[in-house]
Amino acid sequence: MAEVTYPCYWQKKDNRGQWYWIYYAKNKEEIARSSESYVNRSDCRRGITLMQGSSNDEVFFSE
Repeated sequence: MAEVTYPCYWQKKDNRGQWYWIYYAKNKEEIARSSESYVNRSDCRRGITLMQGSSNDEVFFSE
């Protein structure tokens, strides 16, 4: 098994046996988690891919 480097995403299973992801920062702190669980691991991976691809998306705020 390869040594874990940070930042990184982890795929895990919940109590129902469904997949979810967690994103860990460089300091090994959890900073994001999927808002849903996935039946298929491949769907969980797709959620990670979508997050990775959104780094250039606009950021909005309201006052």
